[in-house]
Amino acid sequence: MILSEIQKFIADNKRASIADLKIHFRMDGDALRGMLNRLIRKGRISKMEEAKKCSGCHSCGDDATEIYVWVNPGESVSAKEQVSSTCH
Repeated sequence: MILSEIQKFIADNKRASIADLKIHFRMDGDALRGMLNRLIRKGRISKMEEAKKCSGCHSCGDDATEIYVWVNPGESVSAKEQVSSTCH
């Protein structure tokens, strides 16, 4: 089932952008968001509140900064953590 594959991908990587998920699963972002919302409701993942973009290149798309994080019980996850210290 694709839902369990998405869950495993995020768990293995600890976090993933919607852009990463679109490439890996070859799916539309809206279809992925529906499944991601289901995992959020189950408490398996969380969506970072505000991903900060660097102020340099302006090439980071919204899909690259929409980040989903694995929720590991007993481990603190910062939903406001910066995506990257440098732009790709």
